Amino acid sequence: MNKDVTDSLALECSGVVKNFRRGRGLKKKITRAVDGATLTLPRGELFGLLGPNGAGKTTLVRCIATLLIPDAGTVKVLGHDAFKDSLYCRQRIGLLTSGERTLYWKLSARDNLNFFAALYGLTGKARDKRVDYLIELLGLKEVERDRLERYSSGMKQKVSLARAILHNPDLILLDEPSLGLDPQFARFIRGFIKDELNRKQGKTILLTTHYMDEADELCQRIAFINKGKIVDVKAPEQYKRDIPHTEVLEIRLQGQPDTTPIQTLPGVERVASEFKDGVTTLKVVAPRAEAVLSEAIEHLRKGGRILGIDIKQPTLEDVFLYVTGTSLGADTAEHKPEAQ
Repeated sequence: MNKDVTDSLALECSGVVKNFRRGRGLKKKITRAVDGATLTLPRGELFGLLGPNGAGKTTLVRCIATLLIPDAGTVKVLGHDAFKDSLYCRQRIGLLTSGERTLYWKLSARDNLNFFAALYGLTGKARDKRVDYLIELLGLKEVERDRLERYSSGMKQKVSLARAILHNPDLILLDEPSLGLDPQFARFIRGFIKDELNRKQGKTILLTTHYMDEADELCQRIAFINKGKIVDVKAPEQYKRDIPHTEVLEIRLQGQPDTTPIQTLPGVERVASEFKDGVTTLKVVAPRAEAVLSEAIEHLRKGGRILGIDIKQPTLEDVFLYVTGTSLGADTAEHKPEAQ
């Protein structure tokens, strides 16, 4: 790669593979969580990694952050090998992970940030200035002396985000940053990521999510990941333009009927179903959704009560279904580090 191009890249992943092993001897099982992932992020980009739960998003982020060592491939941060020059790279990476207690709940927000600032080598006036700035920026001033155990999930996530950017990193890795948050806090976090970190401060951001609207709203480019493989990389609008149909048939019905016959109907390209709270949502991808509507209803009526039918314009979820054959609501068997 041309040196000028390399210098403009914040992140390069090439052929990254990560396996997890369970058991011993004949019972030993190997699961490939990341399968040859290749990505490049130019400096200043807000990039999305979109895929269902268990697709490999978190494992890839952990490899980039040097928390996991890949079995194959390379990761470079600002042109430096993440494993040969790990100290340099860790100093320039900010990481926010989801679903984990990375803070001390018996301490206040300020005490947490002071503690982690010391780990980053920030002390004295430099530490106080940075902590004061982040507390003000994230709207934590009124509760900065309260213990974190009293905070809501959204307030805790604000502190986690402050911790991730304490050392003013060049590359920020955000793993499901709005997961489990109520709409108000989710909007704040998304706005802060896009307007403050990316647009105003020019940070390079890799964001993982399985929320289609989040990826569509925030990201300049999106990579689809499924079963550990990077399937495609494009701008959100380009994905939608490239899908070779204009409508998606969505049918909601009670129970879990057999949807196999729908897949064999003439003209049907993809079918995905998701079962939640006693209701199956079926998405049928075809060049003309109306052409398969009557036959689909005829098949499904035998298996349960139909609750609703809609023909929609394609979304990123529909594009993901078309490209991978898998719904974003699906779960795959990604193994976390603790499963080793």
